[in-house]
Amino acid sequence: MEKYVPDFYQKDIYSINYDKLLDRGIKCILFDLDNTIVPFSEKSPRKETKDLFETLKKQGFKIIIFSNSPKIRLKPFSEELDVEAFGCARKPNPKNFIKVLQMNKFEENEVAIIGDQMFTDIAGGNRAGITTILTTPLSNNDPFWTKPNRFRERRMMTKLRNHDLFKKGRYYE
Repeated sequence: MEKYVPDFYQKDIYSINYDKLLDRGIKCILFDLDNTIVPFSEKSPRKETKDLFETLKKQGFKIIIFSNSPKIRLKPFSEELDVEAFGCARKPNPKNFIKVLQMNKFEENEVAIIGDQMFTDIAGGNRAGITTILTTPLSNNDPFWTKPNRFRERRMMTKLRNHDLFKKGRYYE
């Protein structure tokens, strides 16, 4: 059950205290795409996202879009945000998390994943031993393949709340 508990929980990617991540030694941030960076229906990044990513790169973070979506979905975001993208990541399997660490010569304590799903982003990040940050989904519009996970996630959130491990809407760093 604790593999679904994020290290941080924030409303969205704009609410995260990135200075705190730097202080913790984080050098690389893996961002989920759909309903984390943009709603699933959007085809390109918003200006505020471009501004955020530029700021993060100036702070010294390596940014990678790390998504289960295919590379063709990630390409316009990767190009417009001028960041790397890793598609078909097969989250929550930790194999590709570890592959990204090895390819970029990062230790587990130097990488964080930011995503909107406990069963993919958080579980995968926790299994890989990296810092995990859960955000509230940007939209209720999910692809059909995500809907079963959302149902399971609601049930897990109830269990976690009952064990005082997590409460939806109670954000923390």
